Amino acid sequence: MCLSLGKNICHWGPLLALAIIKTVTASMVMCMMKWWSPLESVSGFINMAIFLSFSGLTMYNFLSAIFEGPGYLPLNWKPESVQDEKFLQFCKLCQGYKAPRAHHCRKCGRCVMKMDHHCPWINNCVGHVNHAHFTTFLLCAICGCTHSAIMLSITMYRFINRRYYFLRREPVVNFSLSTLIMTVFSIGLSVGVVIAVGMLFYFQVKAILKNQTNIEDWIVEKASKRKRDEPFVYPYNLGWKKNIQLVFGSRSLSNGISWPVVKGCHQYTLTMEQLEQKNVKKAFSQPVSVVKPFNGRCLPLSFGLRVSWHTPCFDIGRLKLQVDQTVLVTRFRKHWLYGEIISSHPPNSAIVSEKGWFPVTCVVPIQDSIPCDVPPSGQEHKKDK
Repeated sequence: MCLSLGKNICHWGPLLALAIIKTVTASMVMCMMKWWSPLESVSGFINMAIFLSFSGLTMYNFLSAIFEGPGYLPLNWKPESVQDEKFLQFCKLCQGYKAPRAHHCRKCGRCVMKMDHHCPWINNCVGHVNHAHFTTFLLCAICGCTHSAIMLSITMYRFINRRYYFLRREPVVNFSLSTLIMTVFSIGLSVGVVIAVGMLFYFQVKAILKNQTNIEDWIVEKASKRKRDEPFVYPYNLGWKKNIQLVFGSRSLSNGISWPVVKGCHQYTLTMEQLEQKNVKKAFSQPVSVVKPFNGRCLPLSFGLRVSWHTPCFDIGRLKLQVDQTVLVTRFRKHWLYGEIISSHPPNSAIVSEKGWFPVTCVVPIQDSIPCDVPPSGQEHKKDK
């Protein structure tokens, strides 16, 4: 248990986030002690109490989002009714079916309940269990950094015009070179957090109001473009009040496996749509044979500047390839392809479940039909996001 928690926190994302929180907090306390000390005035005490409350709540929700985790689907999970298995995808890595709204995260190595995305800042997925903590962490970080950016900017103004405040016999702000650099750096951090985290918070609020995760947004977008007899109805949008309760209310509203749905839909409305989309994708997929090895680097300069310049900027890894492997390509770009290794050399070797991007020049098309070792429909794990 302790090793698992240590692994979650000992990552560049959480460590950098903790460093930002500590730096901004330390700069704020240092600057306020110079001209608006909480020990000398009630207003200074209230000002510092408000900021430390935001800082404390940011830290609490940040650590809670990391250590509570998103909520993982039990290994080898199956629906209660065997007949319902045909509506679900099968995860080869977890050796179980994926419950509605659950997706497999390659970095976590587990199927995550109501997976939204994998966040490097918490080194964990955002899902059913920690969604409320993650969103509250974003809100408190924005409020705290907005507060600190304003107060630190006022401190810098008082430092620049310290002669004016000296003549008025008001507290004068004096900085050494190191404290001046730290204050300016903290202002930049605060403004950067407000902008960057503010955008992320906006998208999170938008998703919560629709009760639609980042992955589900991608599924619904494809569903709306696919030809069908009747328009697709997203089953989990219950109205903004109910949607907010599902995230911030009692967890008794959902156990992460079964979810309340709108009238006219059922538990497997979305999973059935996913299976249909996979069938469509498989119909347009193409098997290719590897003729040139690829080591999976982000900037493969050996393949030319054009290939390196157009490297896909996604949180999906690049695929390491060896000669004579077979890859089933499902996404096509001018210089890059996305696919899954479906066989290796020799042909009788076990299927390797690996997906990712690789340069076009690594492979040549196979004119024959799709190999027989392609996983059957409904048995593939969903594209990681």
